[in-house]
Amino acid sequence: MTENTAGEARIVLLGLGSMGTAFARAWLAAGHPVTVWNRTAARAEPLAAGGADVAATAAGAVASGRLVVTCLLDDASVGSALEGADLTGKDLVDITTGTPDEARGRGRWATERGARFVSGGIMAFPPMVGVPESGAFTFYSGSEEAFAEHGKALAVPTAARFSGEDPGLAALLDVALLSAMNGMFAGLTHAFALTRGSGVPVAEVAGLLEGWVGAMLSDASGGFAERLESGDLTTGVVSNLAMQSRGLETLLRTAREQGLSTGMLQPYASLMERHVAEGGGDHDGAALVDRLLKDPA
Repeated sequence: MTENTAGEARIVLLGLGSMGTAFARAWLAAGHPVTVWNRTAARAEPLAAGGADVAATAAGAVASGRLVVTCLLDDASVGSALEGADLTGKDLVDITTGTPDEARGRGRWATERGARFVSGGIMAFPPMVGVPESGAFTFYSGSEEAFAEHGKALAVPTAARFSGEDPGLAALLDVALLSAMNGMFAGLTHAFALTRGSGVPVAEVAGLLEGWVGAMLSDASGGFAERLESGDLTTGVVSNLAMQSRGLETLLRTAREQGLSTGMLQPYASLMERHVAEGGGDHDGAALVDRLLKDPA
């Protein structure tokens, strides 16, 4: 197993969970020679049948190619897997889910060992990988030179977006989008629970939610961006925080009447209440962005 100099470059992949396996299959389908390693060796067998080379050790896998991609459980797993591997002259691309600080620390760690480092944040579920029309993409940040050299290969499993030279940016954007997604899921959970015993078919509720939430997100995200850029939180506000706070009181009362927990809504309502109590009632909802930074509790 050595670096391929003809055709597509060899890719070394450490970690064969659902996401790692999906990435490996996409690279194999595109004609890349792929060396894989996984702590549980049996997970590599289907990929070996598909043409992947299987390394007995992580260090042996790393020795077979320049581009080394890690897709493991967490940052500690990356350090453990690469312990003893020679990273001199390698380009390490870590698509393991982690925090911005973990990515920065791993970047320093890789640089000390002679490697260029790129961190990735995958915005996809495994079935979306390798399917161009799925809309899947991955944020990358870190060494711009390494990304430029390997960008074509990295864009095979999902679209590739370079976010900047700070290794923590990919993780930050990943977590930002996932945080918004989870907030939306919390709202969907509350809405379905609230209407569960109402007699309204769940399919009908789903259709209503798709139209309403989609329209609100499209309008609100752009509006937030404009107000945060300009700093103007009061001009032309259609629904200020005083109004929204009163509205949330009704939402909370309704939940209690229905015997439903208010746990999904209460933190947001409390943040809004504190902002209104301190004189921000005429502000647009975008004001809560900086409020959250100042008052995370």
